[in-house]
Amino acid sequence: MATLAAMLKVKGFEVRGSDQGIYPPMSDFLTAQGITLLDGYRAEHITSDLDLVVVGNAISRGNPEVEEVLDRKIRYASMPEAVRDYFLWGARSIVVAGTHGKTTMTSLAGWLLTHGGLDPSVLIGGIAANFESSFRLGGGRDFVIEGDEYDSAFFDKTAKFLKYLPDIVVVGNIEFDHADIYPDLDAIRLAFRRLVNLIPRAGLLLLGADHEEALALARHAYCRVETFGLADRADWQAHSVRVTPASTSFSLRREGRTFGAFEAPLLGTHNLRNAVAAIAVGAAAGLDAVAMADGLKRFQGVRRRLEHRGRARDVDVYDDFAHHPTAIAETLAGIRSAYPDRRVWAIFEPRSATSCRRVFQQDFARAFVEGRADEVIVAAVYRAALPESERLSAADLVRDLKGLGVRARHIPGVPEIVSTVRAEAKPGDLIVIMSNGGFDDIHRRLLAALAEAS
Repeated sequence: MATLAAMLKVKGFEVRGSDQGIYPPMSDFLTAQGITLLDGYRAEHITSDLDLVVVGNAISRGNPEVEEVLDRKIRYASMPEAVRDYFLWGARSIVVAGTHGKTTMTSLAGWLLTHGGLDPSVLIGGIAANFESSFRLGGGRDFVIEGDEYDSAFFDKTAKFLKYLPDIVVVGNIEFDHADIYPDLDAIRLAFRRLVNLIPRAGLLLLGADHEEALALARHAYCRVETFGLADRADWQAHSVRVTPASTSFSLRREGRTFGAFEAPLLGTHNLRNAVAAIAVGAAAGLDAVAMADGLKRFQGVRRRLEHRGRARDVDVYDDFAHHPTAIAETLAGIRSAYPDRRVWAIFEPRSATSCRRVFQQDFARAFVEGRADEVIVAAVYRAALPESERLSAADLVRDLKGLGVRARHIPGVPEIVSTVRAEAKPGDLIVIMSNGGFDDIHRRLLAALAEAS
């Protein structure tokens, strides 16, 4: 919502917004954009001069501003509807979707098109370092947008990405996620099939060749379909992969023919697939291999996606948004591939609607084993209000990990976690903080504690 507010402001609209407790850095960002901030929700915030009220999907009936809007029949829309109506009707819409990797993939594709001189607009569910922002408004035809399958608003429980008028769609993978919205995998499959059904005949569907659920979408398409990944069957196939602590290099074939050699400053097989998908998008937009190879080298990453936060006492601390079991496994495997001989700590805060639920209990144990973490610390489950029968058990996760031969502990609070790591971390250790929230500023506190101990 904050990103949309900033985009509308750039477009020339007067914008103000309400939220419950607006703090830095987001408050500073919005103020710098000239956006008026209203603290709390009050009926008097809904004034007669409003042309449109955009309702976020965290807002529900009973909110005093929503009730005022409905009582007075003021025009309202969901966030994805507003994005569509103000930005997408005249654009070639490139929608990047899938359970994992879409923020990085959107950032990569948006950057390659920008570096290639196409001047795209870009909307990302994170901060892309190349743009120092979660959005970019360009003058070109292309709009690269992260397609989220989460619901749109209290009055529209369908997926956000169904509003984005897709011309090109990328789906890297499909797994069960968002257990607070979708009852099962079949419901998620249906949302993605509906997305594919919106692509025009002249459009393009790019599917992850390494994921059967993604590939299954091909039979629902009325447009051209291409695949990407590492599998031999992929139209865009990465091979001859070489990994260093700083980057991943690979060669790329297109339909069996050499397309080019590339180097990405990213780690992990999942990010290799993200890079290949972004190159396929760039090719569809008319870019050549040489321009994209240069752009890929200059990619600076995405905040909170295995972001290096600092080093103290020769211990490296990373921040990662990973909250789904597969994302955790892939992230840890990526850092392990670059540093096979160093000790890896995974400090996990179950915080999202997905990670707090018991339905993923066994999957999380599998994820830390597959990712080959040496030390696992599980913090308190953030959504303690969930019924115990539905809530992830940190104690059971630790028990299961120990049974699988992984050293694991449940340490609920951040002060105790910081104290433990400060006492036990050794030079050369890699510490990956995994949470989709602020986690009580653990990254800064941990680096400060390690520095004091040196």
